[in-house]
Amino acid sequence: MAAISLSDLSFAWPDGTPVLDGLDAVLGPGRIGLVGANSAGKSTLLRLIARELSPVRGSVTVAGTLGYLRQDLGLAAGCRVDEVLGIDRIREALHRIESGSGSATDFEVVGTQWDIEERAVALLGRLGLGCAAGTGRQLDRRLDTLSGGETVLLGLVAQLLTEPDVLLLDEPTNNLDRTARMRLYEVVAQFTGTVVVVGHDRDLLDRMDTIAELRGGVVRLFGGNYRDYEHTVELEQDAARAAIRDARGDMRKQSRELVEARIKLDRRQRYGQKMFENKREPKIIMGQRRRQAEVAAGKLRNNHLEKVDDARKRLEQAEDLLRDDRETRVELPGTRLYAGQEVIDLREVRLVNGPVVSLAVQGPERLAVTGRNGAGKTTLLRRIVAEPPRVPWRSLPQRLDIFDEERTVYENVADTVRHVDPERIRAQLARFLFRGAAADVPAGALSGGERLRAALAVLLLAEPAPGLLILDEPTNNLDLVSLGHLIQALAAYRGALIVVSHDQRFLDEIGVTRQLELTAAGLVG
Repeated sequence: MAAISLSDLSFAWPDGTPVLDGLDAVLGPGRIGLVGANSAGKSTLLRLIARELSPVRGSVTVAGTLGYLRQDLGLAAGCRVDEVLGIDRIREALHRIESGSGSATDFEVVGTQWDIEERAVALLGRLGLGCAAGTGRQLDRRLDTLSGGETVLLGLVAQLLTEPDVLLLDEPTNNLDRTARMRLYEVVAQFTGTVVVVGHDRDLLDRMDTIAELRGGVVRLFGGNYRDYEHTVELEQDAARAAIRDARGDMRKQSRELVEARIKLDRRQRYGQKMFENKREPKIIMGQRRRQAEVAAGKLRNNHLEKVDDARKRLEQAEDLLRDDRETRVELPGTRLYAGQEVIDLREVRLVNGPVVSLAVQGPERLAVTGRNGAGKTTLLRRIVAEPPRVPWRSLPQRLDIFDEERTVYENVADTVRHVDPERIRAQLARFLFRGAAADVPAGALSGGERLRAALAVLLLAEPAPGLLILDEPTNNLDLVSLGHLIQALAAYRGALIVVSHDQRFLDEIGVTRQLELTAAGLVG
């Protein structure tokens, strides 16, 4: 049975930019990972399914009730927990009824949800959001007392309270520490309906039953988890590369045979002309032979031209199957540090949330800082740069809010390297896949992955070249292709790294040399 059916679904932004055109797909039941490049339309597709957006053509059918956890919850810091959960009015009505001052309207508001507070607190506890305070105190907490990861989990609790049949999750593991991620994995595993997950968390995607790839406006389903999907795609790419080699060989062969055929025809034409000029046979016979030779030559020429055209089409078809595997290339010798070079020497500094920390970083060390949500990791990064470090440094914040949104990618980079000529800036931007007109797009129009690449370009091309990069949750909102680009860029970087991340696989792939956990007692590792 289909949980979600999409028929001829088409959508374009108000400025006319197309996103989806005639999409047909059937999703569910089970756990489905929706993957694709940034700007492919994954989040837009979820919003269409959730009816936050209206298609310009086509339809969306959902079997049962729907829950939708947005990538950006857009919650105000002053909101209470019960307001986020959408149960504040029911609680108020319950309390009036319990005090003896309830009205008929209050009974209508409560309906059958007499146990809503207990259910809400139980769900909060299940996802690690419980506290020692009583039920009322837990539900009266304000968002400014929660970390970013805790806020994401709170948003998930709000959806689970509605007991949906279909649950849409857009980047649900952003900002979650490992413990919180494991709790979310458990919720997804135990959910009895259909779950559609958009995300870059490969551990979560490896828990899916099906991978749905949105590519070129088409959804293609792959049975199995993300590792199975990667294996299938790699086999297909191997076959595509082999087909390209064969098609190119055939193209060269057919082109060579066409040249040889033309040489032969030219020789016959010259011979026939010579015979005609010498008039060794009657004119009528010679004319007949010329016409026959011209017809035969035309057939031979057309035959070879058709073979060349067929070979060209086969080559184009094979090339269409090969995915774009462009790579970021970072070659910045100015960022290189020598072993033992002092980068950071932070001694017994008290963070605002309590821990006293000491930290020394030397040479091209790659340090990862982990810890539970709310432990103060971002605060630690701010404290590190307040000293400041002993080498030129740049910081990449979680929100990537380092741009002038109205200015282009090129202009944002040029602002940081005012003495570098434009050609060199564009050449460097091309290394980050901003080639040609792509460098002239306003920063405000960039997708998550493009925004990260642009941020890296701004940081790494700045003067002086940074010997230290400080990255706060750099994998948030990245598609898996962009995640690969980030790993490539950081692997080529020769300075020191301090990275806050909960993605252990990512930390392993960028070659972290030391890992510390921020706890109430300080940095432990």
